Amino acid sequence: MTVILFAIPLFILFIAIEILVDKRKKTGHYRANDAITSLSMGVLSRIMAIGHQLIPLTFYVLVFNAFAFTELSYSPWVWIAAFILYDFFYYWNHRMGHEMSILWAAHVVHHSSEDYNLTTALRQTSGAIFSWVFYLPLALIGFPPEMIITVGALNLVYQFWVHTQHIDKLGWMEKWFVTPSNHRVHHAQNRVYIDKNYGGVFIIWDRLFNTFIPELESDKPIFGIRGALKSFNPFWANAQLYSQLAKDSFYTSRWQDKFRVWFGRTGWRPSDVAERFPFEKAPLASFKKFHPKLAAPVTYYSVAQHVILLCITVYLLLFIQALSGAHQLILVATIVAMSIQNGFILAGSKLALALEGPRLLIFPLMWLGSGLIIPAAIFGGACLVSMIMLVRAVRSSVTLSNMAESVSSENTDTQVSISS
Repeated sequence: MTVILFAIPLFILFIAIEILVDKRKKTGHYRANDAITSLSMGVLSRIMAIGHQLIPLTFYVLVFNAFAFTELSYSPWVWIAAFILYDFFYYWNHRMGHEMSILWAAHVVHHSSEDYNLTTALRQTSGAIFSWVFYLPLALIGFPPEMIITVGALNLVYQFWVHTQHIDKLGWMEKWFVTPSNHRVHHAQNRVYIDKNYGGVFIIWDRLFNTFIPELESDKPIFGIRGALKSFNPFWANAQLYSQLAKDSFYTSRWQDKFRVWFGRTGWRPSDVAERFPFEKAPLASFKKFHPKLAAPVTYYSVAQHVILLCITVYLLLFIQALSGAHQLILVATIVAMSIQNGFILAGSKLALALEGPRLLIFPLMWLGSGLIIPAAIFGGACLVSMIMLVRAVRSSVTLSNMAESVSSENTDTQVSISS
């Protein structure tokens, strides 16, 4: 957590630089709605990690203390070995995350973005609760828990920079390391690229186990998943596939299929359920990104709320040891509520926009009542500015809606006139 916490300012800096490059080159790799959703999922992932990260650590420590063949030192060679072996087991964790339904239900969050930029790297799941199993061999070998936590964080930080379209192929690095080019392949939904390039730092595992394919000039990657999310709600992004698996497991008649739904090959569905609740996937050639039209002030308001959310998150992560349990709970509730609310706003929900007024009043008062005096005053000031932005956002949203209705009415009148 400490390594990632220190890396956050660099993440934000590089994202800002990439946005400027994207604007200058007019490449269109960034959309505010998708980028904000990715960042919101990253925030929720870090927040949820506070609660459940003790589970894998506890199991690792138990195995290390009870069954380790030896306790390795902290020498440089041991650190290097730990880093390489961690990436080897990451490969299998990642690969199984694509090949087993229950693991894919967690990992699919990372692939749900229909854009590919540095914010996509931060679009992480909040529900990966089984990945720790893959790293237990490292405990048996004797790598200390603190070492594995550190190399795991470094592995994750490395993967940040490969989520970009602004870096082309990198010569000799393509043979040994995960690069932006071969990781773009991994995020593509083109049939030729499915289930390829699982490596975290080293691409050599994919070459060894026949899961490597280079980025092809003849097949430009189309990013996203075939079962498109069609939502900017970070909660639904984490729950969508779990919901589908639970539904399939409930409705299938065969008991063995109720189990196989969860632990079978990704994409497999019982025949009775598939017949009753068929999935229709449009051809890739007709794929269109989910992109509801919003008035500019609504987008600006949403961006401002996300900046406030990021500030609250950084405050929580920096001072979590000094905050009481009640204060932590209030901050987490604020972050979760803002993330979900913002997702609905980005999807064009007028109700969500209308609920922003009460939220901007209630949450600062809740902070103040809990004893967070100074943070509540700062948050309250931000909410006051937000209220002004909200008024403009609501007005522009109503204007855009009226214009859309007017155009629709004109089209209807034209069709009636032609038919007459």
